[in-house]
Amino acid sequence: MEQYGTRPAQYGPRRSRAPLPAQGRGGTAAARPPVGRGGRPVGQRAEPARPAPGPGSPAAGVVRALRAMPNPRLTGLGSGLFCAAVMLVLGFLDELLFGASLTVYGVLFVPVSLLTALWVRRGDLLTAPVVVPIAFAVGLVTVAESGDGLGGRLMGLVTALATEAGWLYGGTLVAGSTVIVRRIRLMRRRAATRNRPQV
Repeated sequence: MEQYGTRPAQYGPRRSRAPLPAQGRGGTAAARPPVGRGGRPVGQRAEPARPAPGPGSPAAGVVRALRAMPNPRLTGLGSGLFCAAVMLVLGFLDELLFGASLTVYGVLFVPVSLLTALWVRRGDLLTAPVVVPIAFAVGLVTVAESGDGLGGRLMGLVTALATEAGWLYGGTLVAGSTVIVRRIRLMRRRAATRNRPQV
């Protein structure tokens, strides 16, 4: 009988293989769009660069200071006690450092009014413009000129209120404006939540 010899596998017919992509400069460059200056594809418009505030710019400093400040939520009574206590402390410091200057006291009253309006909770927004003038009068006792007896003290307090009415109205206006802005933002947020479609 005839025996047919088997060829080794290495001498068998070769299978066709898919050609490998060309390597080097020409291999991947054909698949990618042409690149122009600055690493952008040709034909794509460059977006205008937005100037970011530098680390030493005044705007960046103000933003960092606002974020670093505490953000409590005070009740109506708590905001009144806070404002009155701060104005009393500032009045004593004004008497010790500046000789009971009414102008310094009035200037310090404005940022305290702003903080009181910012820190009062949403349900007690309308109490801020009410407690701010009361706190101004409470702290004014420490810097007002006092005469002999209770009548002299009352007269000095009334005189100080009359002469520093501009600062009193200014601080109250700042507190009222802040409350109005917060109230409008709260109403818009509620309206947007109400009109949002439910999934």
